[in-house]
Amino acid sequence: MGKLSDLRARLPKRSPYAPLRRRIFWQMTLLGFGSLAFLFFVHNQMPRGIIAALGVALLEQMQHSGHWVAVETYNRVVYGNFNFIFAALVLLAFFFFLRFALSWFMRYFAEIEQGLDGLLREDGQAIAFSPELQPMEKKFNTVRETLARRRAERRQAEQRKNDLVMYLAHDIRTPLTSVIGYLSLLQEAPDMPPAQKARYTGIALEKAQRLETLVNEFFEITRYDLHELPLESARFDLHYLLVQLCDEFYPVLSAHGNTVALDAPETLAAYGDADKLARVFNNLLKNAVAYSDAGTPITVAAAPTETGVTVRVENHGRTIPPERLDAIFERFYRLDAARGSGSGGTGLGLAIAREIVLRHGGTITAESADGVTAFTVTLPAAPQSALPAPQPDVCPPLAKP
Repeated sequence: MGKLSDLRARLPKRSPYAPLRRRIFWQMTLLGFGSLAFLFFVHNQMPRGIIAALGVALLEQMQHSGHWVAVETYNRVVYGNFNFIFAALVLLAFFFFLRFALSWFMRYFAEIEQGLDGLLREDGQAIAFSPELQPMEKKFNTVRETLARRRAERRQAEQRKNDLVMYLAHDIRTPLTSVIGYLSLLQEAPDMPPAQKARYTGIALEKAQRLETLVNEFFEITRYDLHELPLESARFDLHYLLVQLCDEFYPVLSAHGNTVALDAPETLAAYGDADKLARVFNNLLKNAVAYSDAGTPITVAAAPTETGVTVRVENHGRTIPPERLDAIFERFYRLDAARGSGSGGTGLGLAIAREIVLRHGGTITAESADGVTAFTVTLPAAPQSALPAPQPDVCPPLAKP
């Protein structure tokens, strides 16, 4: 059985255009035999036969002469120029054959041209070809569906982006008006009581910080559209990176009443662009804080695997429905949620996280059940070319990023 399967594997696979090849072969064969039959008929009937009888009758009418005079004239013309006449008939048969062959070929080109026009149409109608062009028909319809899907995604993304810009512009106006208003009050009343002045200054500072956040979100949109930045990949200490991020989030966690627990080996390392991956885990932690219940723990667990490392960020809060979970990594997906909260983001965090992880050759997934939502990032191991050369009796420590 093994030898038989190897033999089948070595045999050339059947071409999907075999029906087209057979159709063309039989068409050419039919035209070729038809041309040969025509020439054989002419060769036998021109000296004597139906063609000769028709030629003599035509000469009788033209010369107004007797039958034998017409026969003598026909014989003199035909036998004296037989080779020339037969060669002309061969050329005539060749051009007749070529004309029909080209017409058949052009029919296929016309179908393909119509199929190309169908790719540009947006009427949703499937492209149909002749049965022998079924493989090309499938490819054309696949391309048509892909183009239609991309057009729809582009329109949807553009609409979301336009809505987002409009919402952000509206939100920027509100804190800006407050900043200008309170600063104007401070300018108009220099003798304002210190307590009131401190209160107005604090409100103006808070609104200015909100304004800075919104402006940064504008830059976030631009950076996302121009995300084709080179990766500066290297081996780095993943444990140390996660410790730093958890420490940086302490004020935000405390304000929300959350705690964070890190479960990762101290020797855990990873390969990639540390700065961009830090942005991934920062976005996941920010998302976990925003959607967790107050006073609940947030868990960050990282571990090595046979093919690389995994990082899991888990929080307790509202369960995300499956239909929303499928679209959670789409850009601007949190637009409505951002609009409803005073400190909501652009909905780009998870989309950017997925982009960075995919560019590292990894995966990012989300799951939510029973009030627990978890994001899992899987990163591949370092390629062999990036591994340091083995050195005997030397074990350098991991460098801190």
